[in-house]
This record gives sequence, structure tokens and C-alpha cells, in this order.
Amino acid sequence: MSAANGTPLTRHGSRVPTIPARLTRPKATSTPAAPPARVQTTASQQPVTPAPTIKTMVICLPDDLPAQALTSHQLDTHFGVAGTLTTLYWATPRLRLWQRHQLISARKGHPTPCAGGPVRLLDLPGMRHAAAVGAGIRYQSWQQVVHGTRPAIPWPVFEARHLTDPDRYPFERASEDFHAQPRVHAMRLHAAATPGLGQPSVGELEMYQAGQVAYQHYRAASAVVGDAMLTADGRHLAPASDFLAHRITYLEQALTHLDTLSPQQRLLAVSL
Repeated sequence: MSAANGTPLTRHGSRVPTIPARLTRPKATSTPAAPPARVQTTASQQPVTPAPTIKTMVICLPDDLPAQALTSHQLDTHFGVAGTLTTLYWATPRLRLWQRHQLISARKGHPTPCAGGPVRLLDLPGMRHAAAVGAGIRYQSWQQVVHGTRPAIPWPVFEARHLTDPDRYPFERASEDFHAQPRVHAMRLHAAATPGLGQPSVGELEMYQAGQVAYQHYRAASAVVGDAMLTADGRHLAPASDFLAHRITYLEQALTHLDTLSPQQRLLAVSL
């Protein structure tokens, strides 16, 4: 993975680094820090929670939004979001030819990929089912790859310790400690030996370790609500961090909101 994903989101989100394949930063001038388990905070040091990684945002479009706003160069003007339209959604298989113009950035294919449109024209159940099936296949592969290794500490734990005391525990040391874990070694070696799409990612380590069914639910929910959501009334829903518990809280909130939307409500997916 690259050192950073996503873009600045002004009031609607944030930009944070994701877990890189291998991280390099200038050497710290301070004395080398102790291993993560020994890093402690003083009374003046409050634990810092890493900001979340936001790659895809779902925007619930206001009814009165002009058509010219549904382009990438108008997103910042209308929503304060710097990003581009992305084909996150599938159109329903029952789509009529005359309904196609209601989709946003529809492309050729079956099912028809698009950046959004009215909820009634999007195949949200089909997307969730397909994502769950794909997640199950990836989980089986991951289980074989990490067989015999101990559960690993996910990256946000190391990042939080670094942010809490960056002088005693520099970023480079945090990255080294994370990548030194046998389970992370196994995942990276598998990705290096079998390159291609769909490989288990160390960025989802905590999700995999929650179990197959939990991982399938996580991927199915994420398939339709992305990493953050902007509601039609201006509310911004997003996880507090990349910790799985915070991700789950966001998914609960976003899915609950999705269930309240009318069939005419338009959704728009944006890549940040």
C-alpha cells in the first residue's frame, strides 16, 4: 500500500496514512524507544486516537441539487469535498432503458456500474451479497496463509502509541514493530509471491482476526456505505479511527440511515 490514501476533506473528513508495505522516514534524533508494550504516557500525555482512513464517501444528494453539481469539479463547491466520482454502485437488473439517464456516470457492463442514482435503481442487496461471497473466499485464503502464526497487533495500536509520544516512540519504530510480527510477515510474503487483485491486506488485519462471518459482514456493509457518509441534511458520519470497533460503529450508523431513505433519494459515491 502507499504511504497515504485519501485527500483532505475540509469539514467533511480527514486525511490519514494507511498501513504501508514498508515505511521509511528520516531517522529520529532521540534515543531509540522501548518496544510498544513498554511505551507509557505521563500525566500530561493524553492518548491520541489516529484519524480514520477515508477512501470512499457516499453523499446523499439534496433533492434541489442542480444537475451541474454532479461532476467532480463541483464537489468542493457544493459539499466541501475534494474528490472524483467513482463507480461504487450497481444498477438493479430490472433497470429499464428509459431509467438509465437517472443513473450518475453509468457505464457499460452487466450489472451496470455507476457512481450513484436513486436508491430504487441501485442493487444494494446484490452488492452486499457479492461482497460477502468475495470476502469469504479471501478469508479462506488468508486463513491458509497465516496458519500457525500468532494473532498480530493491528497497525492502529502502534500508530496511536506513536502519536501519543512521538519523541520516545518515533513513526519509523512503530512501523518496524508492526511489520516484525510473524503474521504480518506471512501476509506480505503471500502478496509478494502471488501478486494481483484481491489479496488479503494487512490494513484489514483486525477485521480478518474477528473471524470469517464478521469479516463477511464488514465487507458487505462497507460495499454500500463506503468509509464515510454525508447525509442530505449535512450530517457527516465517519468512524472515529481505523480501529475495528470504531469502523463497526460507523457501519451501524450508516446502514441505519440508509434504511430510512426514500426510494427516490439519490446517492453519489466519491473517491477521495
